Amino acid sequence: MSHRALGSVSDARWASILNTAVDGIIVIDDEGRIMIFNRACERMFGFAAEEVVGRNVAMLMPPEHATTHDAYIEGYKRTGHRKIIGIGREVRARHRDGTLFPIDLSVGEAKTPDGRQFVGILRDLTSRKDAERRLNELQSDLIRLARVSALDEMGSALAHELNQPLTAIMLYLQAVGREFSRAKEMGHTAEADARADAILEKARREAQRAGSIIQRIRSLVEKRAPERKDVDLNAIVDDAVDLTVIGQDRNVTIVRDYQAGLPMLQADPVQIQQVVVNLVRNAYEAIKGRKGGRIVVSTSLDDRHLLFSIEDNGPGIPREVLTDLFQAFKTGKRSGMGLGLAISRTIAQNHGGDLSVDPGGDGRGARFVVRLPLRAQDEDRAEDEEGRNAGPRQ
Repeated sequence: MSHRALGSVSDARWASILNTAVDGIIVIDDEGRIMIFNRACERMFGFAAEEVVGRNVAMLMPPEHATTHDAYIEGYKRTGHRKIIGIGREVRARHRDGTLFPIDLSVGEAKTPDGRQFVGILRDLTSRKDAERRLNELQSDLIRLARVSALDEMGSALAHELNQPLTAIMLYLQAVGREFSRAKEMGHTAEADARADAILEKARREAQRAGSIIQRIRSLVEKRAPERKDVDLNAIVDDAVDLTVIGQDRNVTIVRDYQAGLPMLQADPVQIQQVVVNLVRNAYEAIKGRKGGRIVVSTSLDDRHLLFSIEDNGPGIPREVLTDLFQAFKTGKRSGMGLGLAISRTIAQNHGGDLSVDPGGDGRGARFVVRLPLRAQDEDRAEDEEGRNAGPRQ
């Protein structure tokens, strides 16, 4: 550590203060040369103070910043325009071995008898970032576990639904074989070809149906990193509803009330579909055994959000259940892990939105509403849409 210009405080006392500091402290002159490099910095960067004092601080920066740092100092001295000074922010630093790591950096300015100096306070964020990354990985695993749990509960219905087209394919192919055998015996191969083509077309449609179901299941259960992209909310909601109604009570009426012309949503489509599956399954549970069961799935737009809601005509949610409704592992179902609503709210909040509920009761069913934020460029469009739609509604 350099001992230049330590002022009235003794060198020993000043050195003790610097070297017992938990955070890294770097002092540079107005040419960008390192004057002070405390022990926390030595541990952080892997350099001894003697190796860096007198050298340009750019040696501790990633290449894209190192090349412009001197120009920034010169620009600040000339214009007084600040970009970093007085503002704490997260940046990357370069270790002795060349690896880059995240730090929190705040820079202050001091005018001393030896000229202008800049003091940097640094805190290594590597451990915090590692913890955040691990937490995100665990959360992704938990979200996927909830998907697998939901599909496990739907397993019997899905197996039955797949068995139908696969059985049909087998029967159609057997029919083709019989047609060709009969035609060969009678010498009517042309007629057999036409009949076989028609049967094979039916088999192809059944194969597509089975493949579509398998693809939906695969997309929900496969281990994958969350992926945000532009998606059509109406399309992914409708696809999730199609999957969820498989094997459910066919006497329940599903009403799909989708607002046309919605802007694209920046979202992970599989996770949003997971929310739809959870909410629609809960709605079926709420109206189980109820005559005239009805579920309304709707999408809409307000000035800041895209919304979708799931409403049933069941008895509503009892007050004593409402308090713990979104708590993980709290469930009133006979099966399942009680993760559905907790995970659904987590997914909505991770997308910058939220999941809320109108519990209903007194003759009204429950209504769950998911709000997901519009992208900034879509907000103006939403406000224009609101203006055009203003006025009394019939």
